[in-house]
Amino acid sequence: MDDGERGNGRTRIGGKQGYQDLVAWQKAMELVTAAYRETRNWPHEEQYGLTSQVRRAAVAIPSNLAEGRGRSGRREFAHHVSIAYGSLCELETQFLIAEQLGYSNFEATKSLMDHIADVRRLTSALLRSLQSSTPAH
Repeated sequence: MDDGERGNGRTRIGGKQGYQDLVAWQKAMELVTAAYRETRNWPHEEQYGLTSQVRRAAVAIPSNLAEGRGRSGRREFAHHVSIAYGSLCELETQFLIAEQLGYSNFEATKSLMDHIADVRRLTSALLRSLQSSTPAH
């Protein structure tokens, strides 16, 4: 089991780990909270623009990890992990745009980028694990 699959020790019925046991999912959930906190004070006129897009992309990351984990096969799981990775790249771009527009300061953006990098590393490791020829545990 790699970093993307190591969890908090809880297992589900039948010994199969659930999506909540994925470290990538746990860190992505923390990223959602950070994204909502960061966007809370963005300009009101962005409520249906960039703020909404950031929140949607952030929520899509753990949501796709959960959905993929709930699917029946490794290939489907890998597909959803790939989608989560794409949403992570989208979120990163949106935070960079927000910094350029002056909605976020450098320190806030750096902290978010560090968090995104952590989730990226875990998501990449999970995807590599799923795409390998070795069966998952």
